[in-house]
Amino acid sequence: MEYTPGTAPLILIAPHGGTLSPATLADRNCAACTTANDVNTQELARAIATAFTQATGQAPHLIVNRLHRRKFDGNRDRDEAIGSNRVLDTTWLWYHAAIDSARARVAAEHSRGLVIDLHGHAHEIARLELGYLLDDAELRLSDSSLTSRGAMTRSSVARLAREARVTTDRGVAVLRGDGSLGTVLTMRGYPSVPSSQDRAPLAGQPYFNGGYNTQRHGSSGGGMVDAIQIEMPGPGVRDTEASRSRFSAVLASELMLYLVRLYGWQVTR
Repeated sequence: MEYTPGTAPLILIAPHGGTLSPATLADRNCAACTTANDVNTQELARAIATAFTQATGQAPHLIVNRLHRRKFDGNRDRDEAIGSNRVLDTTWLWYHAAIDSARARVAAEHSRGLVIDLHGHAHEIARLELGYLLDDAELRLSDSSLTSRGAMTRSSVARLAREARVTTDRGVAVLRGDGSLGTVLTMRGYPSVPSSQDRAPLAGQPYFNGGYNTQRHGSSGGGMVDAIQIEMPGPGVRDTEASRSRFSAVLASELMLYLVRLYGWQVTR
């Protein structure tokens, strides 16, 4: 596990891009175990961190699981993460303690902040899937229905939905308003769901709505730090060094603007 502390109110997590597979560690063994890696997500996380630092003069916190997913899953509860390999108990504890430490520093230094949990998908539709802990059926509801059902209070961005610096960006607007992350990334050439352009997956379309990290480290439980899971397609985003470089620059730029507009972060550079 690797934790590089930062100074910005941004935490990047790369849970499924590790390549280390020591023979001395048993492979995970559980009924629900997924062992396929998210290819190039570790490299992409590092590139995003570098691009963000270059753009702002402040580094994000970066947490990387360097173990292959066969050995350790950085987005599951402890039993599934280690697959009954109890020697990795302390590894799992250290990994989440590192994220907790980053969140505590962000809260202390900036009051509020954002976790971005980076993943890769191989779905037929090559778009970014942004996960807020709301499933596809919920996202197909109208804005008024989502509001009346209290969906945003259960989301991983519950704090932001209540306290976004610009009042028109609060509530469901966080998901698919004009200033939402999905909307601005779509405008930059990276189609995203949910967004104002693609409000929700159609019935039957696969969609990842956020996992263990988004649940544990977001603000659904009332914390000061929000979380968004970003599932990235391969083509044009993760597949080549050139595509990773382009996407990293765009995402770093939009995350900077997102933090300034919605969180009131002041970039001093």
